[in-house]
Amino acid sequence: MLRRPATETQITHGRRLWLYALVGLVVLFLIAPSIVVIVVSFSSDRYLAFPPTGWSMRWYDAYLGQQEWRDATVVSVIAAILTMIVSTVLGTLAAYGLHTLGARISRIGYLLFTLPLIIPGILIAIGIFMLYAWAGLNNTMTGLVLAHSVMAMPLVVITVASGLRGYDMSQEMVARSLGASRPWAFLTVTLPQIRISIVSGALLAFITSLDEVVISLFIAGGDNMTLTKRMFNALRDELDPTIAAISTLLIAISVVLLAVTQLLQREERGR
Repeated sequence: MLRRPATETQITHGRRLWLYALVGLVVLFLIAPSIVVIVVSFSSDRYLAFPPTGWSMRWYDAYLGQQEWRDATVVSVIAAILTMIVSTVLGTLAAYGLHTLGARISRIGYLLFTLPLIIPGILIAIGIFMLYAWAGLNNTMTGLVLAHSVMAMPLVVITVASGLRGYDMSQEMVARSLGASRPWAFLTVTLPQIRISIVSGALLAFITSLDEVVISLFIAGGDNMTLTKRMFNALRDELDPTIAAISTLLIAISVVLLAVTQLLQREERGR
């Protein structure tokens, strides 16, 4: 099976070995930094060093044992949950609205909603910082959630729009023809059938907020300092493997949530 093709045109696994090796090298290149971080998080060394000279869980204990880290974690989790709620509600409504408009208008709308994914994050951060300086929203939870929602909402719009493209809108039209209002028809007919896309978008919004660092560097501070900004400050000032331990936990959370997202999307495609 590996070397002998069944037909003259069949490409066997043996002939694809070079491709498998190339893909493996690319994957290794992509995940190598994360592997280094994970290994360093279990180091017993006082400073960041690879490979470690010994093994220890002390840096996980250091993270959990310091009030500053715990406070920053609480802020990040609260901001991520609120961002998820705001982005999911507004992003779902936006995707639904664009889906029901004409093709030309919807294309322009999708382009506008995806701009935050195209524009460099540092430019968005500078603009938000200047706007917040005028509005008095710097270093506030409200400002943090709104800024994170700007980055997370495009992912919700894209994900929900994908679910709507596979949904038959005539079902909602039938409900409306029987007397249901448009909002009620959406809530009772359309929403249940695109719920997996909505949940997937919500998880992506949560991850985006939890991992976001560039905007947080500009607008988060004081009692509302996020975990990522606290990590950046510690990396600049302390250089101990506590950063690696926290990064490992964030990697684990992101991988689990992304895996759940993929499973949900696979379930939806299989329906």
